[in-house]
Amino acid sequence: MKQPFQASPIELSEHLEVYVDAVYAGLESQFLVLPKSGNFVEYVRFQEAYETLKRATKDFRDVDPAAVWDALLADSLATVVLRCILGMTPPEWADLAACDSGLTITQNFARSLDGHVRTDREYLARLSERRATTLERVVAMVETACRRISAGVTERAPDTLHRLDKVDTAEGLDSVRRAADFHVPYAMLLYERLLGRPFASHRDSVSELIGDVMESAVEAELLARGVSCRKTKRAERVPGFDQAPDFITPDEYAPAVVIEAKITNDDGTARDKFTRIIHLVEQSKDRVVSGQPGFEVIACIDGRGFGIRREDMRRLLIALEGKVFTLATLGDLVAHTELARFAT
Repeated sequence: MKQPFQASPIELSEHLEVYVDAVYAGLESQFLVLPKSGNFVEYVRFQEAYETLKRATKDFRDVDPAAVWDALLADSLATVVLRCILGMTPPEWADLAACDSGLTITQNFARSLDGHVRTDREYLARLSERRATTLERVVAMVETACRRISAGVTERAPDTLHRLDKVDTAEGLDSVRRAADFHVPYAMLLYERLLGRPFASHRDSVSELIGDVMESAVEAELLARGVSCRKTKRAERVPGFDQAPDFITPDEYAPAVVIEAKITNDDGTARDKFTRIIHLVEQSKDRVVSGQPGFEVIACIDGRGFGIRREDMRRLLIALEGKVFTLATLGDLVAHTELARFAT
């Protein structure tokens, strides 16, 4: 199948639907395989921390802050187990603890704590008086978790769903003990997964790594062919650009080619990416109007999210004159674009 980057502007215009189909044929879903990331916790390690917490709390019959803290000092990962019982993300737990304690506990603090305890078994045991503020915040979070888990659901309304109305926390410690002693009903476990989306927290935490799959592949193509490029950092401010593209060739001071490298399986995110890429084309035109050289815009995209918005794909192909590549066609990136002028 002929690809849009191989077509002339006239061919692209006359057979636009064919070239949209060609791009769609190369899109691959990224649903089934996720990167683990550097602080991914394997089940065997999680189970070990779970048993530590279970022993310290006497099979969850003594879930007070002192008993839980003993478990956390023995194995910092027990913090993550405690949070999973609570059923909240690190930022949510931090916000709840801040409301309960009156302390300032930021989302960044909670995320940083979550990362530390995943990779360092003795992280909490080493907290000393020099880290008094950190220690105070962690203690507040532990106290909040113990109090909320022990209380369970304290009020119910017909038009709301309480976050603790789960099979292992709805009735406070009775629910926790029952889940630990007798295992949970499989149908209920599946229902909670329906509410929480399997692997949702992990998928959210590695969303940037999923995007890095495309960026890494593009970078490898450019390096293999000796193309000079400037790879920008996330959220970096680059002079001359409202939003910095992922790659600039040869550099931002004399841009001849810019590349956006994106992967998404969500159509809403894809819509935003379409808009961002086409905006780069408009910036190039503005440069020409002001008497500066324009630059070629290339889109390297993948994921089923881009395959849902057909009208946006039509606009993208016309705006970029067919310079749209997927992981399946990335080997043609340099040969069929202005990047060929910089290949050595």
